[in-house]
Amino acid sequence: MNKPAARPAAAAAPKGEAKGGGSSMFAILAIVLAFIVSVVVYKFVLGNGSHFQGGNNENNPLPGDYFGVVYKGGPVVPVLITMFLCVIIFSIERALTISRAKGSKSIESFVRTIRQKLNVNDITGAIAACDQQKGSVANVVKAGLVKYQEMARERNMEKDQKVLAIQKEIEESTALELPMLEKNLVIISTLASIATLVGLIGTVLGMIKAFSALAQGGAPDAVGLANGISEALINTALGISTSALAIVAYNFFTSKIDELTYSIDEAGFSIIQTFAAQHGETEHVA
Repeated sequence: MNKPAARPAAAAAPKGEAKGGGSSMFAILAIVLAFIVSVVVYKFVLGNGSHFQGGNNENNPLPGDYFGVVYKGGPVVPVLITMFLCVIIFSIERALTISRAKGSKSIESFVRTIRQKLNVNDITGAIAACDQQKGSVANVVKAGLVKYQEMARERNMEKDQKVLAIQKEIEESTALELPMLEKNLVIISTLASIATLVGLIGTVLGMIKAFSALAQGGAPDAVGLANGISEALINTALGISTSALAIVAYNFFTSKIDELTYSIDEAGFSIIQTFAAQHGETEHVA
């Protein structure tokens, strides 16, 4: 009797693998595109001669011209801009994905509706509410409700077996739906960790240039000293800013996913408790 419950999960696995493959391809394309855009911006926007004295980007930037100042951050700047753009891109992508997973209405209202339907044993109405809500949470709850109806008609299983079958169906549906919500979050968390380190590399390279300018015989190279210090500070600022943004984004989306998981657990608990209360004793006597 347990084999039929396991078949839907096996059949749905290729679909999940296809989604995972599509998500991986999107991540690769997004990173490559962000790098290309960053190099173009660095070379032709930040490095435009109009931002520098004498119209030459080898000179110091014009007073108050921040484009020229950022350009003086050196070759690490395009890498940091790429990371910054990736944080923005994947944050938008995660926001859209989580929004679709929630469905058409608020999760709190949906869970409340499901519990109200269950309290009056209106399983058909609860399934209809799932169809209206849509999204990953509604899909998981609907799978549990469909299994609820199936177990309510079953006459050859004990109460504990039925409850376990419903619980297993909810867990399998959750395992298929929720992992997609965490896709690309690992990229955001990685960027949060390494952006500061990449910025530190640029800082070290800038300080090397600065001290090289000081180490010259005779009068120190003032331009070289200024460019080295500028490179160090710009890379530090970009690295810290990117890391801070990535940390905020990661924590925000993690909290949203936890809210969805809690809503699924709450609805699943209501389904199991309602079945045990309204069908368990009857089947036991029969």
